[in-house]
Amino acid sequence: MATCDFCGRVEDDEAKTLSWTTAVERGRKRVYCDECSRTHLRAMEGKLDSEWW
Repeated sequence: MATCDFCGRVEDDEAKTLSWTTAVERGRKRVYCDECSRTHLRAMEGKLDSEWW
């Protein structure tokens, strides 16, 4: 089971989480669903912490 750290979406099927994004912010692993990943792609590539999105 995975939970998006941005929107809170929960996915039980691990196969559906293959398109999710992972990041490390301040030493903590963060997971983002495919929708949040697409929406905030530029901020992620710019290495901005999710609090800035």
